[in-house]
Amino acid sequence: MKKYTFTEKKDTRSGFGAGLAELGETNENVVALCADLVGSLKMEKFIENHPNRFFQVGIAEANMMGIAAGLTIGGKIPFTGTFANFSTGRVYDQIRQSIAYSGKNVKICASHAGLTLGEDGATHQILEDIGLMKMLPGMTVINTCDYNQTKAATLAIAEHVGPVYLRFGRPKVPVFMPESEKFEIGKAIQLTEGNDVTIVATGHLVWEALQASEILEKSGISAEVINIHTIKPLDKDTILKSVAKTGCIVTAEEHNKFGGLGESVARVLAEQNPVPQEFVAVNDSFGESGTPAELMEKYGLNDKAITKAVNKVIKRK
Repeated sequence: MKKYTFTEKKDTRSGFGAGLAELGETNENVVALCADLVGSLKMEKFIENHPNRFFQVGIAEANMMGIAAGLTIGGKIPFTGTFANFSTGRVYDQIRQSIAYSGKNVKICASHAGLTLGEDGATHQILEDIGLMKMLPGMTVINTCDYNQTKAATLAIAEHVGPVYLRFGRPKVPVFMPESEKFEIGKAIQLTEGNDVTIVATGHLVWEALQASEILEKSGISAEVINIHTIKPLDKDTILKSVAKTGCIVTAEEHNKFGGLGESVARVLAEQNPVPQEFVAVNDSFGESGTPAELMEKYGLNDKAITKAVNKVIKRK
């Protein structure tokens, strides 16, 4: 039996909710803030058990970031919760000035990221947030792949001192990371071993990468799949070790190809070991309304797109 096997489908935002509820019991300094999206962020259990440690800010996301920054001065560890679009684009000035500039210990927790927000349409489907957040000095950027990893990441960032952007999604996706898998900020997880190509993926694309590796195996291509849950700081050593063996790489992400994981990896390769690279990402475009599956198909964010990219990059070796 393979170590990373699909067991059930659960949404990553529920992993955040479960992690936050557990932190409520284990860390009295953890407080939570929300911008009128408690149900969407799965924060109900934390609120039920710790009502005095929860702040409902309403539809005032910029104010929420300012309050969170202030709470850190008293030793609190604030977790803010709203959609990724409202967690970054709407409040970028407040994050830059009040949180990142002074290194405030705020955990910016962003649900409904990427295209898989689905039918809410392009205005809510932010595909630029990783780029926005990774450019901020001192900001840790995490993008988790399933329920178990999101819960583990939520617990881990409470122990990390400094601002964090934790990105997760809306739909139910396969749960395949073991519940016992240790989450170490900045340390990638190698899921499969391979000799012909390296596939580094983040978020919802990690499962698609695993599926692509099985398709490729049937055609005689051995793919090494790496789960990059932390985009900043990036695990350069794991990436470089892999490409030294395979000689080429495909990056896969539910994000615009400009400013995302792929560009971070490309910089590492340019500095250390230039090899052919292909990008599986949204190509300089906004999204549109549609089901998550339809959008992932149209914008080329699935196992078929990864397989195609692998066949292309291997020819460039």
